[in-house]
Amino acid sequence: MPGAVSRPNIILILADDMGYGDFGIFSDGSPKTPTLDQLVRDGICLTQHYSASPVCAPARAGLLTGRYPHRTGAIDTLEARGLDRLSLDEATIGDIFKSAGYVTGLIGKWHLGAIDPRYHPNARGFDEFVGFRGGWSDYYQWYLDYNGRIVKSDGRYLTDVFTQEAVEFIRRHRKEPFFLHLAYNAPHFPFQAPEEDLRPFLETGKFTKAVSLIYAMIYRMDKGISAILEELRTLGLEENTIFIFTSDNGPQFGGEGDMCTTRYNANFRGCKTNVYEGGIRVPGIIRWPAGGLTGGKMNNNFVHFTDWLPTLCKLAGVDIPKDLSLDGQDVSSILLGERDDYLLKRFWQWNRYEPIVTFNSAIRDGKWKLIRPPIPEVFRITKEDGEMDRRIKYYPEEFKDIYRGPLPKLDLPSPLEPQLFNIEEDPYETSDLAAKYPKVVERMLSELEGWFNEVESERRGKKG
Repeated sequence: MPGAVSRPNIILILADDMGYGDFGIFSDGSPKTPTLDQLVRDGICLTQHYSASPVCAPARAGLLTGRYPHRTGAIDTLEARGLDRLSLDEATIGDIFKSAGYVTGLIGKWHLGAIDPRYHPNARGFDEFVGFRGGWSDYYQWYLDYNGRIVKSDGRYLTDVFTQEAVEFIRRHRKEPFFLHLAYNAPHFPFQAPEEDLRPFLETGKFTKAVSLIYAMIYRMDKGISAILEELRTLGLEENTIFIFTSDNGPQFGGEGDMCTTRYNANFRGCKTNVYEGGIRVPGIIRWPAGGLTGGKMNNNFVHFTDWLPTLCKLAGVDIPKDLSLDGQDVSSILLGERDDYLLKRFWQWNRYEPIVTFNSAIRDGKWKLIRPPIPEVFRITKEDGEMDRRIKYYPEEFKDIYRGPLPKLDLPSPLEPQLFNIEEDPYETSDLAAKYPKVVERMLSELEGWFNEVESERRGKKG
């Protein structure tokens, strides 16, 4: 229980584009994730755990601030345009734990501001940063930022680099409380894996090359997590470390032929980019032996990314600034099994460039979930933006400032009709009940639009 032990360390691990079906324990065993499977057995696994967004940067903004992404300014993934930037008005979980005396570290993917030192993780609450600031990186030809100093690839596989940096961070700070956010970029594009990990998946003949690569990338990350847990045991830190694993959003699906990435995702509808369950419902595991968070329990309560900041503060006995307005709620009592009545409305919305509420948006209220369906047009970017997004990964030195040209105008058809699902009875979103419950649809549409107007108004008034 909080307060019964000395201040816990916290390790918050975030995978990139990993769904429930990418765990061996939640599938037919095709993915090989022995370490994560054991964490499910040893800790508390959340079966209704939701990201703050179906894509990277906004999801991370919600996780690190406890606030809806729109409020924070991080509305898209295009770092060359600055659309991923976390507003300078925002406080992060790093800021809060650093102020409370924790050593704070971020290793891996940042994606909340790639250009301008004001948006660097070291300026956003993290004492130490090793990683890349944009949306993705080559796993072999990488450029890493070591507290502002750029280091070019030495040939090592990037997932291994992040694992080793995490182990060394733990060793350096083993005698003081630390908060470590380890943001692996696996299994995000580009799909690359060491040959020894890839070969067993290819040899089965069951998967496309892309899926084989993805499973190999996940297996390599799983081995890294095992090394981190072993280091905690060796140093005597495992019992009093709050250890969390989750993913920023659902799996990426698409591609053709041998590069098709579509795979099993526990039967959820949709995938990364859309607000169906497959895009926003993500794995969530927490374990803290000294605090009573153990036992291989499946927790069916509805928990959202924005809840982690207030919950971790409560578990660690860290005060949240009184002037900080959060959307998330402390769910520590739910994790500890003291109550199970946590039901709040939650909202999602995402499209390219400039938010539009009538496309790819959702509200969940108890058993009900209403969706304004996505259409392909809201996910498209211009050829110029696509090339700029690639060049900033391989030639970051070319970019001294964000591109400040006008946003493209999206040529969109009329919105599709809203859909309504009973998630308790139909978690796979197969039966649209909108025609049967028009008053529920009307109410939830009004609430969704009211939320959108509020958060967008706040975003437009942001600094940076």
